[in-house]
Amino acid sequence: MSKLKIIIRYFVFIAGLFFMGLGISLTTKSGMGTSPINSVPYVLSMIFHLTLGQFTFLLSILFLLTEIIILRKDFPKEQFLQVFVGPFFGLFVDLGMSIFSFVNPNIYIEKIIVLLFGCFALALGVYLQVIANVIINPGEGVVKAIANKTGKKFGNIKIMFDSTLCIIAIVISLFTFGKIKGVREGTIICAVLVGNITKIYSFIFEHFKYKKTKYETENYESSQSI
Repeated sequence: MSKLKIIIRYFVFIAGLFFMGLGISLTTKSGMGTSPINSVPYVLSMIFHLTLGQFTFLLSILFLLTEIIILRKDFPKEQFLQVFVGPFFGLFVDLGMSIFSFVNPNIYIEKIIVLLFGCFALALGVYLQVIANVIINPGEGVVKAIANKTGKKFGNIKIMFDSTLCIIAIVISLFTFGKIKGVREGTIICAVLVGNITKIYSFIFEHFKYKKTKYETENYESSQSI
């Protein structure tokens, strides 16, 4: 693979982190609960004097360390680059919170609309990271590590992992505030929609890529027949 293609892949990956940051910010601003992966950082940001992005960064580091502990010598050396994901991810989450500081929906339908925009942005971020195919996001990496070690399906581990994070967030919230904060119906909606929206992006871009390839092939064949 040429250096230019590698640079482009990393650029796409960073763009994916950017859209994920925007998506998490919008789902949080909806007031209907944040995404499962960000439920713990969100609750902690309401307790301590650190931002949502800073706690997202710290959690990413924790996930990376967990991966290393689980896989040990089987941990791919190139995935040590995940250490750079946390700072970018945290920065983009805080950037998104700043960009959308004016977003404060009061009516339920407005909350739903903001949540949906967040889901679409988050799904786009996930899709861009997948097609970049360079570094695994620590949040996904730790799930993959557990799946590889236990021999269980990634999807099943992902559901259990996200559910565990939500339970931890709920316990912290109940212990601190006496009520549940950060985990609501929007958390469930986000968990269900993001994966399916990612599939839609995949279909659209693959269809566009197929049509472009077909068009270029037809033009090439036409030029050869002249």
